[in-house]
Amino acid sequence: MAAGGKNRDAREQRERARRYQARAAFQTGLRTRRTRDNVLAGVVGGIVIVAAFAAQSVYFSFGPGAPEPAPTPSMSSTPAPSPTLTGTPAPTATESPAP
Repeated sequence: MAAGGKNRDAREQRERARRYQARAAFQTGLRTRRTRDNVLAGVVGGIVIVAAFAAQSVYFSFGPGAPEPAPTPSMSSTPAPSPTLTGTPAPTATESPAP
């Protein structure tokens, strides 16, 4: 009868080891999946933020949200009189360099 007890203990020990390995593999898989999901969420979130910024920039620069151009001040219809030159130009007092 003693031999039967050893087989049962060995079988229970193998079963516990198998369950431990299965739980360890499951936890490793969960950790890997969480990491992958976090990276994917970060990348997708970054893309969404960049896309939103680009859409707002385009909308407010070129679309219906663009500011209306301000009217420029109009010029008078008659041109301003040009200055008239009278007299002769005055000679300048510059000395020529000595040779």
